[in-house]
Amino acid sequence: MSHADHTRDPCPWVILNDFGGAFAMGAVGGGIWHGIKGARNSPRGERFVGAISTIKARAPVTGGNFGVWGGMFSTFDCAVKGWRQKEDAWNAIISGFMTGGCLAARSGPRAAFSSAVACGVLLGVFEGVGVVFGRVFAQKPELPPLPEGTAPA
Repeated sequence: MSHADHTRDPCPWVILNDFGGAFAMGAVGGGIWHGIKGARNSPRGERFVGAISTIKARAPVTGGNFGVWGGMFSTFDCAVKGWRQKEDAWNAIISGFMTGGCLAARSGPRAAFSSAVACGVLLGVFEGVGVVFGRVFAQKPELPPLPEGTAPA
């Protein structure tokens, strides 16, 4: 169904691209999140300074966590594409499963497996929503207008 996306870089380079993009999203989102959190937890009159210091301390960590997830997911996605020789939704689901398991591996086999299942299910939901949106918003073919003087059947 889904065909290869030839607008993306080849697999070795897409890993670096996805790592950087995920880091940037995590750093920006973490900056917003931790800025609000730092301002709320600071005393009145020190809210701006508290927000800035919390952003400086925590936003890079959040960006790094997002970057590791994005880079690992992209690495597994490239590996699964090479192994299966297909590009479909199952690649993302399998890659999400493997990423979740690897990131939780230090917590033990039970935690790694449950995290792998959770990430696989989450990616399955994302892919399912993408398929539904693709079908709903796809351009429907329009029939040419009927010539004058002919009645519809």
